[in-house]
Amino acid sequence: MKLFKQLFAVTLLLLASQAFAEAQLGRDYKELSPSQPTHTGEKIEVLEFFFYGCSHCFHLHPQLVSWEKKMPKDVELQYVPVIFRDSWEPMARTFYALESLGQLRRLHDDLFTAWNVNSMVLDEEKQIQGFVAQRGVDGAKFSAAYNSFALSSKITRSKQMLQDYGIRGTPTLVVDGKYAITGLTPEVTIQVLNEVIAKARKERSKR
Repeated sequence: MKLFKQLFAVTLLLLASQAFAEAQLGRDYKELSPSQPTHTGEKIEVLEFFFYGCSHCFHLHPQLVSWEKKMPKDVELQYVPVIFRDSWEPMARTFYALESLGQLRRLHDDLFTAWNVNSMVLDEEKQIQGFVAQRGVDGAKFSAAYNSFALSSKITRSKQMLQDYGIRGTPTLVVDGKYAITGLTPEVTIQVLNEVIAKARKERSKR
């Protein structure tokens, strides 16, 4: 009988710990109101709102990169550079300029390292142009993309998304235009992300 009680107590503890580990709405993530339209078709959309100079984004980045390599095939990850103040806009322009030139994947990590390891402040076009040129990007092409009308439209859209999604800090992950995850450690963020994606997948199956 004593052994049975001990086993029962252990079982209760295990169940309690598992329940605690599950992501909870209001604690680990929140529901957007209103929800936002997605642009990934049948795939579950995951957006990361980030800034290269954000240390929390920097620490989440390797975890997110690792996750992206093995993320479910019905999921698509997209990055959204955040512009909370005017001094952040050059990095958003850099992101979109490199994206248009097909160089974003190659220099994405370098930009995080520049800010968070080498303590560089990249907030002027000429300085940024020199930075990317040192890494093999054509300076003239970069400058043209950086100042293009198409890119300016993306900057306007990025600013509007902050309002539409109610983004107040970085990094923030938004799943399927409906659920936002922020303020957690990198490891917990990925755990919650997986659970919220599973929730979004289940909800999609009921539509």
